[in-house]
Amino acid sequence: MAVVDRAVENIRERILAGELTGGDRLGEVELATELGMSRTPVRQALLRLAAEGLVEVAPNRGARVLVRSDRELEHVFVLRARLEGLAARQSAELATDAQIDMLDDLAHQIGVYAEKRDLATVSVLNSQFHGLLIEISNSATLARSVAGLMHASVLARTQNSFDDAAQRRSVAHHIEIVAALRAHDGEWAESVMHAHLLSARASLLGPRPRPIHDLRLDEDDL
Repeated sequence: MAVVDRAVENIRERILAGELTGGDRLGEVELATELGMSRTPVRQALLRLAAEGLVEVAPNRGARVLVRSDRELEHVFVLRARLEGLAARQSAELATDAQIDMLDDLAHQIGVYAEKRDLATVSVLNSQFHGLLIEISNSATLARSVAGLMHASVLARTQNSFDDAAQRRSVAHHIEIVAALRAHDGEWAESVMHAHLLSARASLLGPRPRPIHDLRLDEDDL
């Protein structure tokens, strides 16, 4: 493995595991010392991780683990729910039996590793499931749009936010999406995918604030 690749893998794994969290400074000198290499490959690794959406590199301020606000994450989940819901609908019409079997295998593997609380493996399998579903939808536009929203750090943080009930619900959603595809029922597939992503959003961000109604009385009500 090339030196830069080793640096990328090490730093990426630490971010996805939550060892390095949003806002943490990534000093080139410190990382180079820890990894036993010069600063040049570390600098190149940080630039690659910035391209992946894990790191922010600012002139004269160095690199930090990227921070995303709750407002930005809210938008990510709402957009993903709509876009991936559409992808699920289209995939229900286009998926072959072989492709559905692949999704079924991934869905059950996710269940196995979720039971073991092996969240790193669950995160990888989950990305493969969603990626395959997008691929089956056969829309380059959808693929590009969703790719811009699939931030690895967000996916990992979401998995880590699941309690046991949320994890079981997520596993059940994957299995139900496969069932909807076998039935070639696009509406069913879309609705489950929509629920799946909004459920994940609630696990990560908590309840949405209730709207505050204007309780002031008009003069006619007095």
